Amino acid sequence: MNIGYDAKRVTHNATGLGNYSRFLVRVLADVYPENSYHLYSPSLGKELLYNDIKGLPNVRFHYPQNAFYRKFSSLWRSGGLTKELVNEKIQLYHGLSNEIPSGLNKNNIRSVVTIHDLIFLRYPQFYNRIDRKIYASKYKRACMEADSIIAISETTKRDIVSFYGIDEKKISVVYQGCSDSFCCPITDEKLEEVKTKYHLPERFLLSIGSIERRKNLIEIVKALPLLKDRNISLVAIGKRTSYADEVEKYVIEHNLSDRVQILNNVLSADLPAIYRLSSLFVYPSLFEGFGIPIIEAIHCNVPVIAASGSCLEEAGGKGSIYVDPNNEAELAEQIDNVLSSPALADRMRREGLEFVARFDNRSIAGQIMEIYQRILG
Repeated sequence: MNIGYDAKRVTHNATGLGNYSRFLVRVLADVYPENSYHLYSPSLGKELLYNDIKGLPNVRFHYPQNAFYRKFSSLWRSGGLTKELVNEKIQLYHGLSNEIPSGLNKNNIRSVVTIHDLIFLRYPQFYNRIDRKIYASKYKRACMEADSIIAISETTKRDIVSFYGIDEKKISVVYQGCSDSFCCPITDEKLEEVKTKYHLPERFLLSIGSIERRKNLIEIVKALPLLKDRNISLVAIGKRTSYADEVEKYVIEHNLSDRVQILNNVLSADLPAIYRLSSLFVYPSLFEGFGIPIIEAIHCNVPVIAASGSCLEEAGGKGSIYVDPNNEAELAEQIDNVLSSPALADRMRREGLEFVARFDNRSIAGQIMEIYQRILG
Protein backbone atom coordinates (compact mmCIF):
# COMPACT_ATOMS: atom_id res chain seq x y z
CA MET A 1 0.00 0.00 0.00
CA ASN A 2 1.26 3.48 -0.92
CA ILE A 3 0.13 5.93 1.78
CA GLY A 4 0.70 9.68 1.76
CA TYR A 5 0.76 11.98 4.79
CA ASP A 6 0.71 15.69 5.45
CA ALA A 7 4.09 15.95 7.17
CA LYS A 8 4.40 19.66 7.92
CA ARG A 9 3.89 19.01 11.64
CA VAL A 10 6.28 16.04 11.51
CA THR A 11 9.18 18.28 10.57
CA HIS A 12 8.17 21.67 11.98
CA ASN A 13 6.30 21.14 15.26
CA ALA A 14 8.01 19.81 18.40
CA THR A 15 4.84 19.56 20.49
CA GLY A 16 1.16 18.46 20.21
CA LEU A 17 0.36 18.00 16.52
CA GLY A 18 3.97 17.18 15.71
CA ASN A 19 4.17 14.53 18.41
CA TYR A 20 0.97 12.94 17.12
CA SER A 21 2.22 12.94 13.53
CA ARG A 22 5.61 11.44 14.33
CA PHE A 23 4.07 8.89 16.70
CA LEU A 24 1.59 7.65 14.11
CA VAL A 25 4.11 7.38 11.29
CA ARG A 26 6.59 5.53 13.51
CA VAL A 27 4.13 2.95 14.85
CA LEU A 28 2.59 2.26 11.44
CA ALA A 29 5.99 1.90 9.79
CA ASP A 30 7.04 -0.46 12.59
CA VAL A 31 3.90 -2.62 12.77
CA TYR A 32 3.18 -2.65 9.02
CA PRO A 33 6.61 -2.51 7.35
CA GLU A 34 5.26 -3.89 4.05
CA ASN A 35 3.68 -0.52 3.19
CA SER A 36 5.36 2.57 1.75
CA TYR A 37 4.87 5.75 3.76
CA HIS A 38 5.27 9.02 1.81
CA LEU A 39 5.63 12.18 3.90
CA TYR A 40 4.85 15.50 2.21
CA SER A 41 6.47 18.46 3.95
CA PRO A 42 6.89 22.05 2.70
CA SER A 43 10.58 22.01 3.71
CA LEU A 44 13.18 20.07 5.68
CA GLY A 45 12.05 21.83 8.84
CA LYS A 46 13.87 21.26 12.12
CA GLU A 47 16.72 18.81 11.75
CA LEU A 48 16.13 17.19 15.14
CA LEU A 49 12.51 16.40 14.23
CA TYR A 50 13.42 15.23 10.73
CA ASN A 51 16.09 12.91 12.15
CA ASP A 52 13.46 11.31 14.39
CA ILE A 53 11.79 9.81 11.32
CA LYS A 54 14.31 9.74 8.47
CA GLY A 55 16.00 6.47 9.47
CA LEU A 56 12.88 4.37 8.90
CA PRO A 57 13.50 2.24 5.78
CA ASN A 58 9.92 2.35 4.45
CA VAL A 59 9.47 6.13 4.88
CA ARG A 60 10.25 8.67 2.17
CA PHE A 61 10.07 12.46 2.37
CA HIS A 62 8.75 14.69 -0.44
CA TYR A 63 9.08 18.47 -0.83
CA PRO A 64 7.74 21.06 -3.33
CA GLN A 65 9.36 20.50 -6.71
CA ASN A 66 9.17 23.96 -8.25
CA ALA A 67 10.15 27.44 -7.10
CA PHE A 68 6.58 28.73 -6.94
CA TYR A 69 5.42 26.09 -4.48
CA ARG A 70 8.64 26.33 -2.47
CA LYS A 71 7.84 30.02 -2.01
CA PHE A 72 4.11 29.54 -1.47
CA SER A 73 4.17 26.25 0.37
CA SER A 74 0.70 26.73 1.87
CA LEU A 75 -0.76 26.56 -1.66
CA TRP A 76 1.22 23.38 -2.28
CA ARG A 77 -0.19 21.77 0.86
CA SER A 78 -3.76 22.87 0.12
CA GLY A 79 -3.86 21.46 -3.40
CA GLY A 80 -0.65 21.77 -5.40
CA LEU A 81 0.73 18.46 -4.17
CA THR A 82 -2.26 16.45 -5.46
CA LYS A 83 -0.59 16.07 -8.87
CA GLU A 84 2.48 14.63 -7.14
CA LEU A 85 0.27 12.19 -5.23
CA VAL A 86 -1.11 10.97 -8.56
CA ASN A 87 2.38 10.60 -10.04
CA GLU A 88 3.55 8.66 -6.99
CA LYS A 89 0.48 6.39 -7.27
CA ILE A 90 -0.62 7.24 -3.71
CA GLN A 91 -3.70 5.17 -2.90
CA LEU A 92 -4.66 6.93 0.31
CA TYR A 93 -3.77 10.28 1.85
CA HIS A 94 -3.96 10.95 5.59
CA GLY A 95 -4.15 14.56 6.75
CA LEU A 96 -2.59 14.25 10.20
CA SER A 97 -3.48 17.73 11.40
CA ASN A 98 -7.02 18.80 10.53
CA GLU A 99 -6.72 19.34 6.77
CA ILE A 100 -6.36 17.61 3.39
CA PRO A 101 -5.50 18.99 -0.06
CA SER A 102 -8.22 19.62 -2.62
CA GLY A 103 -8.68 17.41 -5.67
CA LEU A 104 -8.22 14.03 -4.00
CA ASN A 105 -11.68 12.71 -4.87
CA LYS A 106 -11.40 13.77 -8.52
CA ASN A 107 -8.15 11.83 -8.79
CA ASN A 108 -9.49 8.71 -7.07
CA ILE A 109 -7.26 9.10 -4.02
CA ARG A 110 -9.00 8.02 -0.84
CA SER A 111 -8.51 10.20 2.21
CA VAL A 112 -8.57 10.26 5.99
CA VAL A 113 -8.28 13.34 8.17
CA THR A 114 -7.46 13.45 11.88
CA ILE A 115 -9.34 16.18 13.73
CA HIS A 116 -7.66 17.00 17.02
CA ASP A 117 -10.11 19.52 18.44
CA LEU A 118 -12.50 22.32 17.57
CA ILE A 119 -11.41 24.55 20.43
CA PHE A 120 -11.39 27.60 18.14
CA LEU A 121 -15.20 27.19 17.89
CA ARG A 122 -15.77 26.45 21.58
CA TYR A 123 -13.42 29.17 22.87
CA PRO A 124 -13.05 31.74 20.06
CA GLN A 125 -11.61 34.27 22.53
CA PHE A 126 -8.33 32.34 22.55
CA TYR A 127 -7.76 32.82 18.78
CA ASN A 128 -7.46 35.85 16.54
CA ARG A 129 -10.14 36.43 13.92
CA ILE A 130 -8.01 35.55 10.89
CA ASP A 131 -6.87 32.23 12.37
CA ARG A 132 -10.47 31.34 13.24
CA LYS A 133 -11.60 31.97 9.66
CA ILE A 134 -8.74 29.91 8.24
CA TYR A 135 -9.37 27.01 10.62
CA ALA A 136 -13.12 27.11 10.03
CA SER A 137 -12.65 26.83 6.27
CA LYS A 138 -9.97 24.12 6.30
CA TYR A 139 -11.40 21.92 9.04
CA LYS A 140 -14.96 21.86 7.75
CA ARG A 141 -13.91 21.20 4.16
CA ALA A 142 -11.65 18.36 5.30
CA CYS A 143 -14.49 16.79 7.29
CA MET A 144 -16.88 17.07 4.36
CA GLU A 145 -14.50 15.76 1.69
CA ALA A 146 -12.55 13.05 3.54
CA ASP A 147 -13.74 9.45 3.19
CA SER A 148 -13.22 8.93 6.91
CA ILE A 149 -12.53 11.10 9.95
CA ILE A 150 -10.39 10.14 12.94
CA ALA A 151 -11.20 12.00 16.16
CA ILE A 152 -8.61 11.77 18.91
CA SER A 153 -11.26 11.62 21.64
CA GLU A 154 -14.96 11.09 22.16
CA THR A 155 -15.18 14.77 23.08
CA THR A 156 -13.77 15.79 19.70
CA LYS A 157 -16.13 13.37 17.94
CA ARG A 158 -19.13 14.96 19.64
CA ASP A 159 -17.92 18.42 18.62
CA ILE A 160 -17.52 17.38 14.96
CA VAL A 161 -21.09 16.08 14.93
CA SER A 162 -22.42 19.12 16.78
CA PHE A 163 -20.62 21.91 14.92
CA TYR A 164 -20.42 20.42 11.42
CA GLY A 165 -23.42 18.09 11.28
CA ILE A 166 -21.25 15.15 10.20
CA ASP A 167 -22.76 11.67 10.42
CA GLU A 168 -21.13 10.02 13.44
CA LYS A 169 -20.78 6.79 11.41
CA LYS A 170 -18.09 8.57 9.37
CA ILE A 171 -16.03 9.26 12.51
CA SER A 172 -13.79 6.80 14.34
CA VAL A 173 -12.24 7.59 17.71
CA VAL A 174 -8.61 6.45 17.84
CA TYR A 175 -6.60 7.52 20.84
CA GLN A 176 -2.92 8.41 20.74
CA GLY A 177 -0.13 6.82 22.69
CA CYS A 178 3.15 8.43 23.63
CA SER A 179 6.78 7.89 22.75
CA ASP A 180 8.42 4.76 24.15
CA SER A 181 10.97 7.03 25.83
CA PHE A 182 8.41 7.80 28.56
CA CYS A 183 7.95 4.09 29.31
CA CYS A 184 11.60 3.17 29.82
CA PRO A 185 13.55 3.14 33.11
CA ILE A 186 15.95 6.02 33.71
CA THR A 187 19.24 5.69 35.55
CA ASP A 188 20.00 7.66 38.69
CA GLU A 189 22.92 9.24 36.81
CA LYS A 190 20.58 10.57 34.10
CA LEU A 191 18.13 11.89 36.68
CA GLU A 192 20.89 13.75 38.50
CA GLU A 193 22.27 15.10 35.23
CA VAL A 194 18.89 16.52 34.20
CA LYS A 195 18.19 17.89 37.67
CA THR A 196 21.49 19.78 37.62
CA LYS A 197 21.13 20.90 34.00
CA TYR A 198 17.82 22.67 34.60
CA HIS A 199 18.44 23.66 38.25
CA LEU A 200 15.34 21.77 39.36
CA PRO A 201 14.19 22.00 43.00
CA GLU A 202 14.15 19.01 45.33
CA ARG A 203 10.37 18.67 45.26
CA PHE A 204 8.08 20.16 42.65
CA LEU A 205 4.74 20.10 40.90
CA LEU A 206 5.13 19.78 37.14
CA SER A 207 3.07 21.30 34.33
CA ILE A 208 3.90 20.77 30.65
CA GLY A 209 2.25 22.54 27.72
CA SER A 210 2.44 25.81 25.83
CA ILE A 211 2.34 28.76 28.24
CA GLU A 212 -0.91 30.13 26.83
CA ARG A 213 -4.14 31.27 28.44
CA ARG A 214 -6.14 28.13 27.60
CA LYS A 215 -3.62 25.94 29.42
CA ASN A 216 -4.45 27.91 32.58
CA LEU A 217 -1.05 27.80 34.30
CA ILE A 218 -2.09 30.73 36.52
CA GLU A 219 -4.47 28.38 38.35
CA ILE A 220 -1.55 26.34 39.74
CA VAL A 221 0.33 29.52 40.67
CA LYS A 222 -2.73 30.77 42.57
CA ALA A 223 -2.97 27.44 44.40
CA LEU A 224 0.63 27.52 45.64
CA PRO A 225 0.12 29.93 48.59
CA LEU A 226 -2.91 27.88 49.67
CA LEU A 227 -0.93 24.66 50.07
CA LYS A 228 -0.11 23.32 53.51
CA ASP A 229 3.23 22.17 52.10
CA ARG A 230 5.19 25.41 51.63
CA ASN A 231 8.31 23.56 50.49
CA ILE A 232 6.85 22.37 47.21
CA SER A 233 7.66 24.38 44.06
CA LEU A 234 6.19 24.57 40.56
CA VAL A 235 8.10 23.85 37.34
CA ALA A 236 6.26 24.75 34.13
CA ILE A 237 7.65 23.75 30.73
CA GLY A 238 6.36 24.99 27.41
CA LYS A 239 6.53 27.41 24.53
CA ARG A 240 6.18 30.99 25.72
CA THR A 241 3.41 33.35 24.63
CA SER A 242 2.50 36.77 25.98
CA TYR A 243 0.46 34.95 28.63
CA ALA A 244 3.73 33.80 30.22
CA ASP A 245 4.52 37.43 30.97
CA GLU A 246 1.18 37.75 32.79
CA VAL A 247 1.94 34.66 34.86
CA GLU A 248 5.40 35.94 35.75
CA LYS A 249 3.96 39.33 36.75
CA TYR A 250 1.54 37.58 39.10
CA VAL A 251 4.39 35.48 40.52
CA ILE A 252 6.44 38.60 41.32
CA GLU A 253 3.48 40.54 42.76
CA HIS A 254 2.64 37.66 45.12
CA ASN A 255 6.22 36.93 46.20
CA LEU A 256 6.31 33.48 44.64
CA SER A 257 9.50 33.85 42.60
CA ASP A 258 11.37 31.37 44.78
CA ARG A 259 8.69 28.72 44.15
CA VAL A 260 7.94 29.06 40.41
CA GLN A 261 10.23 28.18 37.53
CA ILE A 262 9.16 28.54 33.87
CA LEU A 263 11.33 26.77 31.30
CA ASN A 264 11.24 26.64 27.51
CA ASN A 265 13.55 25.04 24.94
CA VAL A 266 13.81 21.92 27.09
CA LEU A 267 15.13 18.99 25.07
CA SER A 268 12.53 16.30 24.36
CA ALA A 269 15.08 13.70 25.41
CA ASP A 270 15.15 15.23 28.91
CA LEU A 271 11.40 15.29 29.48
CA PRO A 272 11.03 11.69 30.77
CA ALA A 273 13.60 12.40 33.47
CA ILE A 274 11.89 15.65 34.46
CA TYR A 275 8.56 13.84 34.78
CA ARG A 276 10.14 11.19 37.01
CA LEU A 277 11.79 13.81 39.21
CA SER A 278 8.45 15.52 39.89
CA SER A 279 6.14 14.79 42.82
CA LEU A 280 2.87 15.41 40.99
CA PHE A 281 1.75 16.36 37.48
CA VAL A 282 -0.89 19.10 37.34
CA TYR A 283 -2.81 19.90 34.14
CA PRO A 284 -5.56 22.50 34.71
CA SER A 285 -6.24 23.22 31.01
CA LEU A 286 -9.65 24.74 30.28
CA PHE A 287 -10.12 22.51 27.25
CA GLU A 288 -8.11 19.92 25.31
CA GLY A 289 -8.60 17.62 22.35
CA PHE A 290 -7.07 14.77 24.34
CA GLY A 291 -4.15 15.35 26.74
CA ILE A 292 -1.00 13.43 25.84
CA PRO A 293 1.08 14.94 28.71
CA ILE A 294 -1.22 13.07 31.11
CA ILE A 295 -0.34 9.75 29.47
CA GLU A 296 3.36 10.67 29.51
CA ALA A 297 3.20 11.49 33.22
CA ILE A 298 1.41 8.25 34.09
CA HIS A 299 3.94 6.18 32.14
CA CYS A 300 6.64 7.98 34.14
CA ASN A 301 4.94 6.79 37.35
CA VAL A 302 3.73 10.25 38.39
CA PRO A 303 0.23 10.81 39.87
CA VAL A 304 -1.94 13.27 37.96
CA ILE A 305 -4.41 16.03 38.82
CA ALA A 306 -6.19 17.46 35.78
CA ALA A 307 -9.14 19.68 34.95
CA SER A 308 -12.69 18.51 34.47
CA GLY A 309 -14.86 19.80 31.65
CA SER A 310 -13.31 18.42 28.47
CA CYS A 311 -11.74 15.10 27.56
CA LEU A 312 -8.94 14.75 30.10
CA GLU A 313 -10.74 11.93 31.88
CA GLU A 314 -10.36 9.97 28.64
CA ALA A 315 -6.57 10.29 28.94
CA GLY A 316 -6.14 9.77 32.68
CA GLY A 317 -8.94 7.39 33.63
CA LYS A 318 -10.38 6.94 37.12
CA GLY A 319 -6.95 6.74 38.74
CA SER A 320 -6.35 10.45 38.28
CA ILE A 321 -8.08 13.32 40.09
CA TYR A 322 -10.10 15.99 38.25
CA VAL A 323 -10.95 19.46 39.55
CA ASP A 324 -12.78 22.59 38.45
CA PRO A 325 -10.20 24.53 36.37
CA ASN A 326 -11.45 27.80 37.87
CA ASN A 327 -11.23 26.82 41.54
CA GLU A 328 -7.73 27.18 42.97
CA ALA A 329 -8.93 26.27 46.47
CA GLU A 330 -10.20 22.89 45.25
CA LEU A 331 -6.96 22.36 43.34
CA ALA A 332 -4.86 23.20 46.42
CA GLU A 333 -6.92 20.83 48.56
CA GLN A 334 -6.41 17.93 46.14
CA ILE A 335 -2.68 18.66 45.79
CA ASP A 336 -2.38 18.57 49.59
CA ASN A 337 -4.30 15.28 49.69
CA VAL A 338 -1.93 13.59 47.24
CA LEU A 339 1.28 15.01 48.71
CA SER A 340 0.29 14.06 52.26
CA SER A 341 -0.84 10.51 51.46
CA PRO A 342 1.74 8.10 49.99
CA ALA A 343 -1.00 5.43 49.86
CA LEU A 344 -3.22 7.65 47.70
CA ALA A 345 -0.32 8.57 45.40
CA ASP A 346 0.62 4.88 45.02
CA ARG A 347 -2.98 3.94 44.18
CA MET A 348 -3.15 6.72 41.56
CA ARG A 349 0.08 5.50 39.98
CA ARG A 350 -1.07 1.87 39.91
CA GLU A 351 -4.55 2.57 38.52
CA GLY A 352 -3.11 5.06 36.04
CA LEU A 353 -0.71 2.50 34.61
CA GLU A 354 -3.50 -0.05 34.33
CA PHE A 355 -5.61 2.49 32.42
CA VAL A 356 -2.98 3.72 29.93
CA ALA A 357 -2.17 0.15 28.92
CA ARG A 358 -5.05 0.59 26.43
CA PHE A 359 -2.97 3.11 24.50
CA ASP A 360 -0.73 0.33 23.19
CA ASN A 361 1.19 1.14 20.01
CA ARG A 362 0.27 -2.06 18.20
CA SER A 363 -3.41 -1.68 19.04
CA ILE A 364 -3.48 1.93 17.81
CA ALA A 365 -1.66 0.96 14.59
CA GLY A 366 -4.21 -1.82 14.04
CA GLN A 367 -7.15 0.55 14.45
CA ILE A 368 -5.65 3.01 11.95
CA MET A 369 -4.86 0.30 9.41
CA GLU A 370 -8.40 -1.09 9.71
CA ILE A 371 -9.75 2.33 8.73
CA TYR A 372 -7.37 2.52 5.76
CA GLN A 373 -8.36 -0.93 4.52
CA ARG A 374 -12.05 -0.25 4.98
CA ILE A 375 -12.14 2.89 2.83
CA LEU A 376 -9.92 1.29 0.16
CA GLY A 377 -12.42 -1.54 -0.04
